[in-house]
Amino acid sequence: MTEEELIANYPRLYHMAHDGAWPAIQQHGLLSASALLDLYKIEGKQRFALESQRRPESVPLRGERLPGAVIRDQKPMRDHLLAKCLGGGLTPQDWYELLNSRSFFWLSASRIWRLLKARAYRDKPQTVLTIDAAGLIAGHRERIWLSTLNSGSTLFNPQPRDLQTFKRIADFPFQERSKRRKEDNVVELVIDHSVPDVAQHVLAVHKVEGDRILQEIWRSDRAADGDHP
Repeated sequence: MTEEELIANYPRLYHMAHDGAWPAIQQHGLLSASALLDLYKIEGKQRFALESQRRPESVPLRGERLPGAVIRDQKPMRDHLLAKCLGGGLTPQDWYELLNSRSFFWLSASRIWRLLKARAYRDKPQTVLTIDAAGLIAGHRERIWLSTLNSGSTLFNPQPRDLQTFKRIADFPFQERSKRRKEDNVVELVIDHSVPDVAQHVLAVHKVEGDRILQEIWRSDRAADGDHP
């Protein structure tokens, strides 16, 4: 797959953060779970529990002179199902640490809405970023991976996964998978560690609850009318 094909087919990316997250994202960028643990200096047993094991609930973080953050839960994961679908000698701990080391984006609005309307999240407001794919890819192409599946879920017939689940843009088999719906061809775009400059690529920020957009929090002068989840 070429970058041009990726951008033409998926011109917008989407990220769901906790309610009220936009000021912290503007200040520190979009941080993976591991990057947040680094920033808030979480170590030892607490770090192992948050980074190397399933998180059944979201966990707030506090730090001196820091704005506060939330590490997302991993409700869609089940250890016994994950162990069955992992390949390449990977363990659930390996997979959690891999996921926690990366920042995740959906490539279709239908995917972000599916997450927003999931039972675990539909009754709580969320912050949704709509992002210009071209700018983000140009700025971080060397750290980008594409996934063929929802790597953070083992619900509903979990698919096999290993290190080859994530591929560089040039190695992604887009044409071979072209019979699938576009939203099921490239499912996730992930970036190693963090995206410090993500605010430069954000086109719009909305407060969403369930199937309703409650408020437009921020909009770039580069945004089009359709730039929303």
